Amino acid sequence: EALSDRFSTAWLCRQLGVARSGFYAWRQRRLNPGRRAREDMAITAQVQAVFDRHRGFYGAPRVHQELRATGLKVGRHRIARLMRCSALKAKTRRGFRLCRNPGNRASGVAENLLLQEFSPAAPNRCWAGDITYIRTTAGWRYLAVWIDLYSRRVVGWVMGATMEATLVLEALNRALGHRCIEPDQLLIHTDQGSQYRATAYRQLLEGRKISCSMSAKGCCWDNAVVESFFSTLKHELGLDDDAEILNSPQQLIRHLAFWIDGYYNRERRHSTIGYLSPIDYEQQFINTRTLTPVEPWHLSTESGESQGLPIGVRGTWP
Repeated sequence: EALSDRFSTAWLCRQLGVARSGFYAWRQRRLNPGRRAREDMAITAQVQAVFDRHRGFYGAPRVHQELRATGLKVGRHRIARLMRCSALKAKTRRGFRLCRNPGNRASGVAENLLLQEFSPAAPNRCWAGDITYIRTTAGWRYLAVWIDLYSRRVVGWVMGATMEATLVLEALNRALGHRCIEPDQLLIHTDQGSQYRATAYRQLLEGRKISCSMSAKGCCWDNAVVESFFSTLKHELGLDDDAEILNSPQQLIRHLAFWIDGYYNRERRHSTIGYLSPIDYEQQFINTRTLTPVEPWHLSTESGESQGLPIGVRGTWP
């Protein structure tokens, strides 16, 4: 078409090996698109808006769920096709590198009661925690989190300049202050870090009648949910160890608060929980729960049958 003022259409079509009728049909479709093409353009605009709102981290499955939530009836494969045509590709994280050095067994290690069962029956049945380190302009900072495995919600977190036991204790106390738990119903799982084997930490769990579980030495899969959370957080906030631009500790705190409390817990869709956000998933539990007993996570009677009611039956967690 750009050369039509210099060469005849028939000659150009012969050189390109296409029929003139096909060229004219293509030009007609472009000038007067059909119903399907007009729909594709309208849907593409909505896809672009969702993609931009989530800063390029949503792929076709999450974009599809986001549009369905607005009432748009469209298939996931159509969304994937439109994203390919618009060159919209979600940002991906680096591959996981496994450390295969288990080391020696440390003292004060608790038994692994979780056994990679990451789907408890109700909120406040099982939390998992860990610490990660983040580079800043003032050196390393350490982030401790606690995640409710039922909804994948971050129920407590804190950042500090050292990774002592006080860091995980402060994050845990925040979580306990925000949630309604009952004695002997909560299982807390971590790795075998020295912070989780400290006397003050174990005394806090014993005082609140919270069961303690720890991963096998060197087995990252035993705490995969928290490891995955840290990977997502660093990827979406650009906090990888080799990041070229570093935040100050004050900037980092603001970014973490916005991402964890304002975005991850409230908006970000999770494939594990039916593409809902953690808060929406917990609200769904509140809306659909009954007074039918739900089996506790780890307590059992002599007959082997679990007993108990759902934790937070009064619906007082945030």
